[in-house]
Amino acid sequence: MIGVFSFFGIGKSRTKFGRWIDKKEITQIEIEEKSGLSRRTISRLCNDKEYTPKISTVARIKKALKEIGEGYPPDDYFGM
Repeated sequence: MIGVFSFFGIGKSRTKFGRWIDKKEITQIEIEEKSGLSRRTISRLCNDKEYTPKISTVARIKKALKEIGEGYPPDDYFGM
């Protein structure tokens, strides 16, 4: 049964940014489409607590969130 939960991402460890977009009900796909960043990069931002993005990546995320109509998450959500 654990395999099924893992498949759907239930109980998956999330970064502060991942939890923030979950709370705002923003999908990773929305951010991917608006930012032009790869799915892997967005996934790392949301799930990899050791990942520190480049400043240009953070800028693209913030621009995408502005287009979506959400406020900016605090900078510390990006591990910088």
